[in-house]
Amino acid sequence: MNNNLSPGPEVIDLLHYWHVFRRHMYKIVALSSVVTVVAVLVAMSMTPIYKATSTLLIESEEAKIVSIEEVYGLSGQNSEYLQTQFEILKSRELAKRVAVSLNLLSNPEFNPYHPANKKGFSLKEKIFGPSSDPSDEVKQHATVDRFWNSITISPIRKTQLVKISVESRSPELASKAANEVARAYVESQMEARVGMTQQAANWLSDRLGGLKEKLDESERRLQEYRDKNNLVDVKGVDTLVAKELDEITKRLVEAKAKRLEAESVYQQLKSVGSYSYDNLSGLPVILNDSLVSRMRENETKAELKLSELSKRYGPLHPKLIAAVSDLDAARDAVLTQMKRIASGIEKEFNSAKRKERSLDRSMKEKIGDVRDINKVEFTLNGYVREVNANRTLYETFFNRIRETTETGDLQTANARVTDPAVVPKIPIKPKKKIIIALAAIVSFMFGLGLAFLLDALDSTVKNAEDVDRKLAAPLLGMLPLVKTDEKEREALVRAFADGSNHGFSESVRTMRTSVTLAGLESPVQIVLLTSSIPGEGKTTTSSNLAEAFGQMEKTILIDADMRRPTMAKKLGLPGGSRGLSNAVAYPDTLDECIHHMEELNIDVIPSGPIPPNPLELLSSKNFREILETLRGRYQRIVIDSAPMKMVSDALYLSTLVDGVVYIVKADSTKDKLIKGSLQKLDDSNARVLGVVLNQLNVEKESKYGYGYGYYAGYYDAYGYTSSEDPDSSEKSKV
Repeated sequence: MNNNLSPGPEVIDLLHYWHVFRRHMYKIVALSSVVTVVAVLVAMSMTPIYKATSTLLIESEEAKIVSIEEVYGLSGQNSEYLQTQFEILKSRELAKRVAVSLNLLSNPEFNPYHPANKKGFSLKEKIFGPSSDPSDEVKQHATVDRFWNSITISPIRKTQLVKISVESRSPELASKAANEVARAYVESQMEARVGMTQQAANWLSDRLGGLKEKLDESERRLQEYRDKNNLVDVKGVDTLVAKELDEITKRLVEAKAKRLEAESVYQQLKSVGSYSYDNLSGLPVILNDSLVSRMRENETKAELKLSELSKRYGPLHPKLIAAVSDLDAARDAVLTQMKRIASGIEKEFNSAKRKERSLDRSMKEKIGDVRDINKVEFTLNGYVREVNANRTLYETFFNRIRETTETGDLQTANARVTDPAVVPKIPIKPKKKIIIALAAIVSFMFGLGLAFLLDALDSTVKNAEDVDRKLAAPLLGMLPLVKTDEKEREALVRAFADGSNHGFSESVRTMRTSVTLAGLESPVQIVLLTSSIPGEGKTTTSSNLAEAFGQMEKTILIDADMRRPTMAKKLGLPGGSRGLSNAVAYPDTLDECIHHMEELNIDVIPSGPIPPNPLELLSSKNFREILETLRGRYQRIVIDSAPMKMVSDALYLSTLVDGVVYIVKADSTKDKLIKGSLQKLDDSNARVLGVVLNQLNVEKESKYGYGYGYYAGYYDAYGYTSSEDPDSSEKSKV
């Protein structure tokens, strides 16, 4: 496949979009201007709407003299409470209350059934007859709905403030209505709280009677229990018993200590056995006795005296006998005293045991008394707690009902107006400048989008950019549109040779140069010109290209369109002139079929008589031999063939020539048709040199920024005149 015809990767061509805009710029501007003018007229005719706003503070901690929320469990310290108040402000019932207070039924702005809103002519009434007057309820419902829709509640984020806005045609009414909505909300809250207070008072009254009976009953049971148990001052009895128990405990501890001490001494006494002098004198408790100590001192003295006398006297001496008797008497007194002390120790031990047992019994009895008192006190405390609880509840309800009944008229609302609405001076809508600006911008964007849509839907090839973007084929040249009448159009086949239209002639030279350059590597001696459909200027282009080559090379022009031949007529050849069909049928007459055009400096083979089978003639051996013969005689052979869409003549001829030039009429031929024909040529391995864009409206395209303006007048800008043809030099200087 020919790579020249293969489309390249898609890219965003901003220049193409700019050209599309330039092409439709006047239409876009016209559309935008019309829409903007209409928007101006509409905006000027719209009734101005004013908006007044008042600011309301809703306290989450309700300012109440009576804390009735303790009864109902109300709490304003959460977002749900504020959200609830916002919904109350938005409620239809509140709007209805304000509408009634402002008598909006008499206002034609909010009452759609007001007589002032009736038009002079009604098509509906003409067809169906006059409608019945709606009821007052319907009128009120419609009025409230309109007023309700005009109210806007806007809480201020992270605050307890809310803005109440009302829209109206009257600035005074808007201000008055906004303040009235706030006042109606505060008033409704007051009424609700008074109602709640009254309801709470009734409920408290009902509960108070039952609480009084319950308190009396509990006090009666308490008194009966006191009488039954002979209780005067339970706290005093409890204190006395506790003190006695403490005293007994202390005495018991002391008695137990004495008993243990006496028991210890008694055990020592028991351990000595009999109460002899020697046994008892070994006990410390006896020896430590003061009387025993003194008596033992006397005994010691008696012993000392006896010892002294025994040294002086004999055993029978009266003094010695008296001393012995004194010693025995002292010892007997000591023994008697020690025995008395021993008896006293035993008695003291027994007495300590008896006292300990007695105190122990007393302590047990007191513990029993304490237990009994605790039981009585526990039961009594239950009665006392019941009485205190009933008394507290009764007093609480009594105080609440007294406060409620005495201060019911002093209820305060939880909301207040912090910023009342003022009469607005400037309407909020219609925003005429914004409407007009948006209309201009939107209409401009719509026109721009419509232009791009039309461009996307436009499948024709208008300019060189479309040739590259849509066809992906080389552009050999562009022939400008020459505005002529029918007679002058016939003479266009001689336009290059005539030289009067310098722009057209220079375009043909550009095309000639492109064909020549395309054959640098592989010469293009035979050039076939074809198109998609008839009327694209294929014959005119072929003749002018041949004339351009004729100024430099020996050239022959062949009219191979034997189905609708026009070459002979346009070139002014005599009718019935021999042509290609004669030459193919009778090769010997080839020279007779070649007509020399002196003024064009080329030879021409017209199509000749129209044969019944043109394709068979062109595909014959004779035609191929004719081409070979002409190759030897001419340096350039230009063939004008039939269109590709109509017949397959050009498709076959493309396999016999050195190159194909495809003619496309600007802003006329569909791109799919062109691409289909080019694809057929490519499938037949034809050598497509490129595309020639014919009948290009240069003035129109130059306005769109495509840069074609030089085609119209650059020829004279270089100093060329009709007598100074740049191709008047030798043919060999190509």
